[in-house]
Amino acid sequence: MAKVTIACGVLLAVIAIVWHVWVGALLHPLWFGVVLIVCGVLANTENAKRRALWMHIAVTFGLLGFLVPGIMTLVAMSHRGSAGAMDPRLLDERLLVGLVCLVFTGLCVRSFIAARRTRLA
Repeated sequence: MAKVTIACGVLLAVIAIVWHVWVGALLHPLWFGVVLIVCGVLANTENAKRRALWMHIAVTFGLLGFLVPGIMTLVAMSHRGSAGAMDPRLLDERLLVGLVCLVFTGLCVRSFIAARRTRLA
């Protein structure tokens, strides 16, 4: 799972940089990507407790990466009155970041359940 975490972090970083160059958007997804990369590197160890700690931190940031873009979109929509007033490219970035983080969180939960079943068996 550590390699998947690193891959998702790199994907979020690439999304942030592309949208920054294309639209001039802020680099919020970059920070989620950097945190996931760091957690993935630190989780890439044989020590099971250390790996579990860093993967739990990573999944927490993955969940935040899913929730924060949604909350930001709702706040922006409430201040502007409608989604039509927003730049659709910014909405696309938020949706893409949310989707990547949702898939990552789902994969982590699935991995945690499998690890628990293996440990109990």
